[in-house]
Amino acid sequence: MRRKKHLIRAGTRSVWGNMIAFAFLLLIALFMLFPMIFVINNAFKPLDELFLFPPNLFVRNPTLENFSGLLQVMSESWVPFFRYLFNTVALTAIGTAGHLFFSSMAAFVLAKKPIPGGKLIFSLIVLSLMFSGAVTYIPTYIMMAKLKLIDTYAGIILPTLQYPLGLYLMKQFMEGIPDPTLEAAMIDGAGDFATYWRVAMPMVKPAWLTLIILMIQGLWNMVPGYAYSEELKTMPQAMSQILAGGVARTGIAGAIAVIMMIVPLVSFIFTQKSVIETMNASGIKE
Repeated sequence: MRRKKHLIRAGTRSVWGNMIAFAFLLLIALFMLFPMIFVINNAFKPLDELFLFPPNLFVRNPTLENFSGLLQVMSESWVPFFRYLFNTVALTAIGTAGHLFFSSMAAFVLAKKPIPGGKLIFSLIVLSLMFSGAVTYIPTYIMMAKLKLIDTYAGIILPTLQYPLGLYLMKQFMEGIPDPTLEAAMIDGAGDFATYWRVAMPMVKPAWLTLIILMIQGLWNMVPGYAYSEELKTMPQAMSQILAGGVARTGIAGAIAVIMMIVPLVSFIFTQKSVIETMNASGIKE
């Protein structure tokens, strides 16, 4: 019966219908790629092309002056460029790893351990997803001030560990792990942490790879609100200071946009398969 249904569906497919669907999807893909193509071309445009109206999508006379100008401006700053880069990389790497570790541990407990008030805690987590991140700026600032962590590396990194989205995502996937699998691990002598690390985490790999992508995208472009020393500023803050120079630095702005886009784009390219698996799994209902 299944084979017969499959043949009927295959026989009713239209070649023209497939072509129209492909053309429609291609059009959507080009529409979504348009901003990226425009930004990349702007990075290599000389100033006379940048101020054309209407603007050209593709660069006619490509140049590297925008990138060389960026290097020259950065070399004249009070703090070396690599200091800003180090701060950004440290914030992104430590914040991503820390958030993944703590959120996955908490998700494992909420999903697989009968703790008192677990449902209430998870309801509060879901409720917190409804609020913008800007709502937490003042409470977080007060907390960091009470802990005397303002203008320190700890004051920059600690707030990145408490995003509720990661906990929500990991908890939903942890619930899909069969209980007999975890019980078998504990019968074999594995403790709670070993069960979480060696059994649960490999089974939800697509979820935490997706979380890594989301965190990298958010933290790489993040402007910390609790650091004022020039030595603690990140690349987005340094770039915003450069752009304050006016329209003469429009070309440099294009180069900055490309540089800030590289890391999130590369990280997505290498993990896109897991992201797609996560999206597919989140839509499956048994």
